Amino acid sequence: MLRPDDNFDIAYRRFKKQVDRNLVVTESRARRFHETATEKRKKDKINARKKILKRLYMMKRYESKL
Repeated sequence: MLRPDDNFDIAYRRFKKQVDRNLVVTESRARRFHETATEKRKKDKINARKKILKRLYMMKRYESKL
């Protein structure tokens, strides 16, 4: 929502925050058919990191029960 005293930079920053919060860009990229090699590598890297963190969490959880 624009306020009467806002300049362009502030309004643009507010718009970008709203777009990021609502995941508009992320969802539009996910819905595209073609995925570039760079995007595939980035997604694989993120998934690998999630997998490692999940394994560490499960190990810590298991050790705490002992």
